[in-house]
Amino acid sequence: MRAKAVKKTNRAAEPAPRYPVLIAGWPGMGNVGLGAVGYLRRQLGGVPCAELDASGCFFPEAMEVERGIGSLPPPDPQTLYAVSEPPLLLFEGTFQPGGEAGVKIADELLDCAVARGVEMVYTGAAFAAAMSCRDEVRVYGAASTDQVREAFPGLGVEPLAEGRISGLNGLLPGLAAGRGLAGACFLATMPHYAVQTPNPRASRALVRIFERILNTSIDTARLDKEIAELDKLLSEFETRVAATLRDIRARLTDDDSGPREEGSGDDEPTGPEPHEVMQHIESLFEAAEQDRGRIPRLKEALDRWGLFHIYEDRFLDLFTRPGRRTD
Repeated sequence: MRAKAVKKTNRAAEPAPRYPVLIAGWPGMGNVGLGAVGYLRRQLGGVPCAELDASGCFFPEAMEVERGIGSLPPPDPQTLYAVSEPPLLLFEGTFQPGGEAGVKIADELLDCAVARGVEMVYTGAAFAAAMSCRDEVRVYGAASTDQVREAFPGLGVEPLAEGRISGLNGLLPGLAAGRGLAGACFLATMPHYAVQTPNPRASRALVRIFERILNTSIDTARLDKEIAELDKLLSEFETRVAATLRDIRARLTDDDSGPREEGSGDDEPTGPEPHEVMQHIESLFEAAEQDRGRIPRLKEALDRWGLFHIYEDRFLDLFTRPGRRTD
């Protein structure tokens, strides 16, 4: 089924307003892009102006049961919001389909945007990196035109040298370019080990970029509070990992085994910084979630680093989640 735009009715006597900028976000790592768009919408008073009918692009993963009756859940709304000052459109996607379904959603969104006078299309997403939660967030960008890229230094954005930006956050500016619309995708760095946790610090970095683009001022007090809470949580987690690594190194020294050479193995308990170890553990978790045959390697690494007690609950959760393989 083809996705359709459902427009809100307007009074015929009023001329249709025009919005030169569209900023869109979908769920992803740390919900960085979607978090930034949602915050802009709340702070700037975005009003729903259209919804995309995504029923033909929604593929439920389970049946919902209530009082013995099962039914498939309806797709969450895909809502387009209008902001009067500064004039712009904000789109919040509640799920991110891939493949042909994703292209259909993007095309329908662009149809709505073009009809409302959009000329620039921006998206935001996360750039997972081997970094501590205490490190400064960096924002990379990929533009659809040379002119947009030339504006990056003034925005505090570093051009992305190479790579791929997957999902609709990366796809939309490319599809927009095919319609003659300029745009870019901005990627804010966040710790790789915490990609499953919403990251307001990275979202705030994107908000600051959009603030400069729109030449407006955004109050980030609420984000600042969320950042303080998350920093406390992640800092405690990093401290626990660092303490465990120090204990292991101390035991190695006491055993007269001496420090091992840095880089002598993927799972060596000396050399790397705690956040680098945590990134490696996160990559092993991601592999185990896709292929349960890799769980033993994850367990071996956790035991070798002495970190099983920190990750125990998450490790046990692997056995309650559906996996692609069980052999």
